[in-house]
Amino acid sequence: MTLNLFSQFMSPTLLGIPLIIVALLVPWLMFPAPNTSWITNRLTTTQTWLMKLLTKQIFSPISINGHPWALMLTSLMIFLLSLNLLGLLPYTFTPTTQLSLNLGLAIPLWLATVLIGLRNQPTTALAHLLPEGTPAPLIPTLIVIETISLFIRPLALGVRLTANLTAGHLLIQLVSMAVQAIFFTYPTISALTFFVLLLLTLLEVAVAMIQAYVFVLLLSLYLQENT
Repeated sequence: MTLNLFSQFMSPTLLGIPLIIVALLVPWLMFPAPNTSWITNRLTTTQTWLMKLLTKQIFSPISINGHPWALMLTSLMIFLLSLNLLGLLPYTFTPTTQLSLNLGLAIPLWLATVLIGLRNQPTTALAHLLPEGTPAPLIPTLIVIETISLFIRPLALGVRLTANLTAGHLLIQLVSMAVQAIFFTYPTISALTFFVLLLLTLLEVAVAMIQAYVFVLLLSLYLQENT
């Protein structure tokens, strides 16, 4: 039973080729392509408006030194958003349920923000490890705690994204199995359970969008501390 539930999180293969590669390439096809015409279609206009809105929302509180990261973080958010939503379709695979992929995105970007802070403003970056006004006996303990807190950030980023999507997918599968199991025995209860399944699916769509936004928002906050 457990193997059947968790088999949906295994990377599928076709003719020995991991299909996770295809899943990672599909979202890039949804990016708006450059267009030289004066009048664009509605899809491109909507995509451009959404990207501008998200970029303004994330980078408005960040200093001008962090604005060169706008293209990277906006692309990352659209990439994660596309992966999360496409993974909700039947017979698809969600790469963001893999902790290795999420950590592979979180660790390099977090490390880049830390290195930028150490290069541009080393005193301010190191000052985050010791709050102002700390009593002298607590200084060694607080430095150790803040250091651990600093290094646990990328792990928290990856685990948060993985856990939320995995829990939602498992819950949807469990409820759908219950609907199928009691369909002929208790049709009324099955119909009510199916309605709950629809609400749960809408909730999972919201979670998929929110988690992509939260992932990039936290990275932008780390960037704000170091620029």
